Amino acid sequence: MTNSRFDANYFARYYGEQPVRTMNEVGHLATAVHEMVAWWGGSIRSVLEVGAGPGDWSAWYRTMHPDVRVTSTDVSEHACEQFGHELRDIAEWAPSQPYDLVICMDVLQYLDDRAAARALRNLTMATRTVMYFDALTAFDAKHTVDRSTTDLNAHLRSGNWYHERLARGFMHAGAGLWVRKGGGIVLHELERTRR
Repeated sequence: MTNSRFDANYFARYYGEQPVRTMNEVGHLATAVHEMVAWWGGSIRSVLEVGAGPGDWSAWYRTMHPDVRVTSTDVSEHACEQFGHELRDIAEWAPSQPYDLVICMDVLQYLDDRAAARALRNLTMATRTVMYFDALTAFDAKHTVDRSTTDLNAHLRSGNWYHERLARGFMHAGAGLWVRKGGGIVLHELERTRR
């Protein structure tokens, strides 16, 4: 269940002095996601951050929206001890109750195809309304990321691999936002991406 790969050295490398993302950057993204859900008429009363790492999203919600119930999980014993997450593997675990917002950012590229497919099913079950999802793809590894600061030791799949599986339970609204089918939010035609 736990993964020793994501130890103190890993966190020092990717979240130390020059983190992959700053708290300020995460704050801008979290604000945008929270406000888009409000724009669509939804409300966020509960948040699940999967593979939380340093827990930037959770920290943002606890600071900016202290009335929101926040749960953070990770497979790293180090991250759980350092940042207070629950030790969970999304490929093996789904919560008993869904959350209004689920965040899964840069997690699934570390899982093989079978485990990633199980994780996507569990993420779907975990999401009541909206999921923010991102994973490193083969295209990104070649064209969009800083290869000197990105962990490329991953399963680099196509974006279509993720889209096909996510489309079973979600409508893609773009910018990493996936709206749960039947989750109470109605998107206008041009708010959806086409595949």
